[in-house]
Amino acid sequence: MKDYLHKVQYHETDKMGITHHSNYVKWMEEARIDFLDQIGFGYAKLEADGIVSPVIGLECKYKHSTTFDDTVRIRVWVEEFKGVKLVIGYTMELEPAAGDAQEPGEFVCEARSEHCFLSKDGRPVILKKQFPELDRALRELAENYRAMR
Repeated sequence: MKDYLHKVQYHETDKMGITHHSNYVKWMEEARIDFLDQIGFGYAKLEADGIVSPVIGLECKYKHSTTFDDTVRIRVWVEEFKGVKLVIGYTMELEPAAGDAQEPGEFVCEARSEHCFLSKDGRPVILKKQFPELDRALRELAENYRAMR
């Protein structure tokens, strides 16, 4: 999967010039949407099929601050999927500036988000029955993650 790149905007920083912590959660959503698009099941498609996927849990561990104009590389993977709950993992690191020959940048944040799948009326969706292609894709990605660990 291709990593997601986010360029820190001025409005995302606080009075000290540091990115406000709440923005990392927004970047996770941006990266998750991009990830789902890459596997062929973007949010627009899910919603058109009558599925919503709310966040039911979130964990962020901040390691290094970012500032305006930094580029953050966000890596996304399926950490766990057993048919009901989806756990997505994220790592964020600073991308070296253009022309900078250094190794990949400073580690910024590691995070996880937990999701479920609901119909638009709020009932749980059993992906294996209703959307077997998505179920299969998520199970394969979770298996690949477990195999790499």
